[in-house]
Amino acid sequence: MLFVPWQYIADWKCNTCGLCCKAYSVVLNFQEWLKIVKNYGVETTVSGLNKLYLRRKSDGSCVFLYKMMDMHLCGLQHMKPAACKLWPFKILATPKFGYAKEALYHYGGKALYIYADSTCTGLVYGRPTWEFANQTLEEFIEIAIGIRSEQKRSKANVNFVQQYPSIRRLF
Repeated sequence: MLFVPWQYIADWKCNTCGLCCKAYSVVLNFQEWLKIVKNYGVETTVSGLNKLYLRRKSDGSCVFLYKMMDMHLCGLQHMKPAACKLWPFKILATPKFGYAKEALYHYGGKALYIYADSTCTGLVYGRPTWEFANQTLEEFIEIAIGIRSEQKRSKANVNFVQQYPSIRRLF
């Protein structure tokens, strides 16, 4: 996997392709694990040598991934783990993937380094738009540092769900 510095990305929008939920195992912190187990049962998670994960279906996708029409939707919207909220971005204190100048982002007087997983199909490459650089990335940063939990720009726009009461339970 290749990580791209944020300054090479014009914009990002989740297009509900489900790739992130199919290709990656989701690591849970203890509080996330506890909340999921209390609501859905221990069988929805698995443990590794020193980590807790969301269980995967036989096809390799997350147990909470649902397909509706041409969209892949998360059944954990109301308690989505931080790893899921942050994907495809990595927000780091050091330039782990190189290109330090292009990955550098100043927030609250701190220097952060932001990269995106290039496998995400929602990335639009080019010069960053003002909205992406100043609103979308700031939301990802605030989620990463724990001062925000609610997602607005950092998730798929699934407002249509309000029109379909039978699928509201997924969200």
